Amino acid sequence: MYESLVQPLVASIFAGTKVSCFAYGQTGSGKTFTMMGDVDVGIPGKLSNNSLTWSGLYLLAAQDVFTLLQLPENENLQVGVSFYEIYCGKPRDLLNDSKFCPIRVDRKENVNIIGLTEKLIENEESLMSLIRHGLSVRVTGQTGANDQSSRSHAVLQISLRNKKNKIKGKLNFIDLAGSERGADVTNTKKQTRLDGAEINKSLLALKECIRALDMAKRHLPFRGSKLTLVLKDSFIGKCKTVMIGNISPGKRSCEHSLNTLR
Repeated sequence: MYESLVQPLVASIFAGTKVSCFAYGQTGSGKTFTMMGDVDVGIPGKLSNNSLTWSGLYLLAAQDVFTLLQLPENENLQVGVSFYEIYCGKPRDLLNDSKFCPIRVDRKENVNIIGLTEKLIENEESLMSLIRHGLSVRVTGQTGANDQSSRSHAVLQISLRNKKNKIKGKLNFIDLAGSERGADVTNTKKQTRLDGAEINKSLLALKECIRALDMAKRHLPFRGSKLTLVLKDSFIGKCKTVMIGNISPGKRSCEHSLNTLR
């Protein structure tokens, strides 16, 4: 199903394009499953035929990346991977014990996440092993809508670098935290309610950035949240952006589904 989506995106980063793929929707609608597939996050090591029944975007992209690396014109390229979450407006390195990494904007308006780990990988198995580890430390919590709701935005960044360590292309997969209504967190603890407010604030900022781009406005409000700030280069310059809308079939989710489609 997703092969026809992933293949052109991966081909684009080999052509020097910055590519981003978002999964958006209410909590519990399957965003993390869309990204990860049916892979048990608790089992480290290599993939086996028994551990995978549905390939998510992460694995499909990794397979296409390493297939294209076999071509003679790409033999000088290396693959680097970073995996971080934005929780309550703070970037945390999922490959380094959830260490806080401050955001800095330089004089050229380039956005940098200071101290973020980037690991070189040589095959899709090593990528999935890193992702399993990252997901195991990602912040989750219980809400009225989902027992294991992701409370952060997770960003997987796959970078193609040449031998001089210069980035040729970059692919971001953004597993957004689920949008929530106040009723979804009414009976939960205070921190969960605060998390929900921060999530909705950052999703609103993302919507405002997309709206400003669509209207060709001069000012693009990337500083509206840390999420939009770190993803600034996903929207400007030579880039491609795809958003997947995850929708729950439940009757009680009708309002969420309409909001996602809008």
